[in-house]
Amino acid sequence: MKKRVLTIICAVVAVSVVYAQKTDVSKLIDAQAFRPESILWYDTPAGKWEEALPVGNGRLGAMVFGKHGEERIQLNEETLWSGGPYSTVVKGGYSVLPEIQRLIFAGKPIEAHKLFGRHLMGNPVEQMKYQCLANLHLFFENEKEVSGYKRWLDLGTATTHVEYTAHGVRYRREVFSSALDQVIAVRLTADTPGMVSFRAQLRGVRNTAHSNYGNDYFRMDGMGDDGVMVNGKSADYLGVEGKLRYRAQLRAVPEGGSMEVVGDELFIEGADAVTLYLTAATNFMNYRDVSGDQVARVEETFDAIKGKSYQEIRNAAIADYRSYYDRASLELSTSENSFLPTDKRMAGLETGADPNLAALAYNFGRYLLISSSRPGTQPANLQGIWNESQNPSWDSKYTTNINTEMNYWPVETANLSDCAEPLITMVKELTDQGREVAREHYGASGWVFHQNTDLWRVAAPMDGPTWGTFTVGGAWLTTHLWEHYLYTLDTEYLEEIYPVIKGCVDFFMDFLVEHPNGTWLVTNPSNSPENPPKGPGYHYFFDEVPAFWYFTTICYGATMDMQILTDLFGYYAEASAILDRDRDYAKQVLAARARLVPPLIGKDGTLQEWTEDYEQLEEKHRHFSHMYGLYPGNVISAKRTPELVNACKAVLEQRGDGGTGFSRGWKMALWARLYDGERACRIFKGYIRDQAYPQLFAKCYTPLQVDGTFGVTAGITEMLMQSHEGVIDLLPALPENWSDGRFDGVCARGAFELDIEWKAGVVSRVTVLSKKGETCRINPRVTVEIMSDGQWIRSKKYKDGSVEFKTKAGATYTLVQK
Repeated sequence: MKKRVLTIICAVVAVSVVYAQKTDVSKLIDAQAFRPESILWYDTPAGKWEEALPVGNGRLGAMVFGKHGEERIQLNEETLWSGGPYSTVVKGGYSVLPEIQRLIFAGKPIEAHKLFGRHLMGNPVEQMKYQCLANLHLFFENEKEVSGYKRWLDLGTATTHVEYTAHGVRYRREVFSSALDQVIAVRLTADTPGMVSFRAQLRGVRNTAHSNYGNDYFRMDGMGDDGVMVNGKSADYLGVEGKLRYRAQLRAVPEGGSMEVVGDELFIEGADAVTLYLTAATNFMNYRDVSGDQVARVEETFDAIKGKSYQEIRNAAIADYRSYYDRASLELSTSENSFLPTDKRMAGLETGADPNLAALAYNFGRYLLISSSRPGTQPANLQGIWNESQNPSWDSKYTTNINTEMNYWPVETANLSDCAEPLITMVKELTDQGREVAREHYGASGWVFHQNTDLWRVAAPMDGPTWGTFTVGGAWLTTHLWEHYLYTLDTEYLEEIYPVIKGCVDFFMDFLVEHPNGTWLVTNPSNSPENPPKGPGYHYFFDEVPAFWYFTTICYGATMDMQILTDLFGYYAEASAILDRDRDYAKQVLAARARLVPPLIGKDGTLQEWTEDYEQLEEKHRHFSHMYGLYPGNVISAKRTPELVNACKAVLEQRGDGGTGFSRGWKMALWARLYDGERACRIFKGYIRDQAYPQLFAKCYTPLQVDGTFGVTAGITEMLMQSHEGVIDLLPALPENWSDGRFDGVCARGAFELDIEWKAGVVSRVTVLSKKGETCRINPRVTVEIMSDGQWIRSKKYKDGSVEFKTKAGATYTLVQK
């Protein structure tokens, strides 16, 4: 039976790939016969970078503008950053820590802030920048006026296209980024033979804003008789030498016509079709080693595709991509608006029903994660892998007081568990300097990491004490390592990451200090990310570290710290029990956990953000740090801690439904955990209206970021399925206008994979694949019996409507409605 099922699955995948090659999406768009949950399309070119369409293979990314006359394809390689290997550790900072702690307990936060700034901040105080690689420009003659224009991104095949008619000829370009062959391919065709002509130039990028002292450079050259290239060096920055060398290279394969290279430009004339292959590499080996050979890497890539046809490379790239993308899918009902150009579709959401747009947003998030985070690559940064600037907003780094974590919120549920590997690897790497920071800055064992890092895995506080006193960045990331275990139940993996979890716990067991009340244990110093308290001793002042008028966030025992450590210490104890290691130490950890400050309700009825009942200087703050325990954490629950529900709602009401893209994605998930699907859906609509670019990249007010995109994907999942409380809860926060839908391949804790279908708001079909043979408890909100392989399965029914049954690894179970 297993062989037969496997054969059928393989056949379906093969048919899907062939279908992808033969389907003409352009005609489907014209006929309004495409799947609107998987196609983004537009009837005008991108007017700016933030409107271009992304492709990526985890390492190489491109933003495709889809212009006529002069096309621009902006390029990135994930390891091109400023600087080189460096350390920000400051020796001996721990000697002033007791005085900082005394000042904070004494109600003198600004004095403590200044002392922290002088002795515990990393040096340099800022970090390196993610860089743009190059821009490919294609110049076409006589294309000022075109007709029949359209461009689209097919999430099902990870290909983007542009099509238009100029001087009586129908032109089409296709672009994709292959993970297997490590090239970005650009295919140019026309419906008339001999009509593909253009000039190509690969242009380097330099930090002109820093031209007075920057020493980055690039050189543009022709390459033989079929290509062009850019060679360059990364910039020195903050006294850190730019040690990266890079090459970006294009090779053309024309079909018919003529080709020549003149200087740094490539000319094609009268071809039937042309394929351009782009690849790039740096000398980066790892965060400590830049001894690689970027030239050899590029040459090896081109050597490997010699003899391969475009169709072979395309078919292989699509098959590889679909091995990730086809694992899960979401479908919601459509309307007339669903088939409009995506920008017009988004604008129409305010006045017309289009439930399917949420499915498109969900699938786009999965597409971006596959495109920016593959096994063996770097993790997705603030902009994924896409960046056009040498000075991007917040340096396009890894910001870990919300943003990096949010990037990976959907990775497990979206059946992309292997895409978490880059994040897991980064956390392991952070323990390197993290151990030094723990010892030198805090006089503690274990490892610690704060609110930002870069390619070089620095771990000390940065930017200034207002941000740098966030000591639980590493702890938060470590909870992701545990979540990966909960979804996979891979004990070999748990053995591998156990030292990372224990090292994080070790630090906080040393760092926690007793509260003056003699009962609680608290972090000190601490902060609630970016939100200044309003209370005695807190006011605006000129901060000598960032050198501007600002506030301090420094405090002790921020609520977020207490919640993260509650989770971390509990997870560590569970890992200790599973692996039967350090059982006596785990008891000490649990004893400390019991002394952490519990969630508190303030005089205004809201959940307190700090141990002290402070107000906040910023009324509508974008972060919801003290709500970590509700989501993504597991400290607060509508079921287990109902006494905290109204306090959580009061926070959400006070801060409103607006804010940045990442803020709205977080709010969707928080309301979903409170079982309010209508409110979550309303926030989604506001996100689409105010904080999403036309191709569904999120905004952080204005700068493009990926965190909100991923946060929305995770929020949609929480509305449809939750599994954090030992029960797989189906449709826990379903909005009324999502009354019909299908959600296949979604994963739940306990190593379960589900296919769910519902009609009129009621579950009508559920299948559960058990990957590890654990007992399954599930609440479909209807009365069901369980069947597997033609046999009825004994189950236990609970008062809350859930059913529990034993499973076998690899078996599939169907819930049959009675």
